Amino acid sequence: MRPRSQLFMIDIKHLSLAYDSVTIIEQLSATIERGQVTALVGPNGCGKSTLLKGVARLLRPKNGAILLDGNAIHKIPTKQLAKQLGILPQGPSAPEGLTVYELVAQGRYPHQGFLQQWSAEDEHVCREAIALTNMVQYADRPLDTLSGGQRQRAWIAMSLAQATPILLLDEPTTFLDIGYQLEVMEIIEKLNSERHMTILLVLHDLNQAARYSDRMIVLKEGAIYTDGTPHEVLTADLLADVFNVHANILIDPNSGAPICVPFGTVQAKLPEASTAEIPVEPLLNLHTNRTSQSFAKHLVS
Repeated sequence: MRPRSQLFMIDIKHLSLAYDSVTIIEQLSATIERGQVTALVGPNGCGKSTLLKGVARLLRPKNGAILLDGNAIHKIPTKQLAKQLGILPQGPSAPEGLTVYELVAQGRYPHQGFLQQWSAEDEHVCREAIALTNMVQYADRPLDTLSGGQRQRAWIAMSLAQATPILLLDEPTTFLDIGYQLEVMEIIEKLNSERHMTILLVLHDLNQAARYSDRMIVLKEGAIYTDGTPHEVLTADLLADVFNVHANILIDPNSGAPICVPFGTVQAKLPEASTAEIPVEPLLNLHTNRTSQSFAKHLVS
């Protein structure tokens, strides 16, 4: 059994993140465990993508620190960090005409050096990444000729070619139809189960997060609202408090994961006096009369 310190690949300590003078994340602390899939979820504007950018070193902390295997992430040399941590941001773009293979080959950049140019190993890693993401038949196709789902798989293949133990993904299924969403999530599941990758991803779909993650971290207004397994996190009370919806929680008979089925938004409670003043019986009579009149006209016509 590993010592407790080795269970955590990423340790976030009292982290504050801001855009100029606007603070989004305030004094947040969390740990990302080695070999797990962790989903960041929460309503729009709660700080999910901002937190991911902080972990990816795309946004410098206002306060606090992020440790990667005990080392401050902002002190790790860029090329060394790129061998440990890969990121797929929202809506990535590539030069026009770039093929899938050429994109995937970019993932090998951290492994290149002045005395170490393109090798047979680089070729093998790229081909393997393309095969793992089911993109072999599209390897020579320009990215801009592919569908959204195919492009997303190509970008994931590039991240795989980096051969990092950690992969960060920001809303990898956004704007994809349901079939492509499932393909992407199944690839992520396979990377974790077969390659033992530590995966931290932002998801909007709570049911996907519950189905494919080991752990869910729920953010609200820049802070952690709760953190735990999908069964611990996905409750009717949480959905009402964080997402402002009423929902039933069911169990997926195939995966055993919880499923939320929303049936209405949480509305502010009306004063008792207002509800008491509504004359229920006249409304029922009015509805009955209108229904009878409508039915009569239908019979005549």
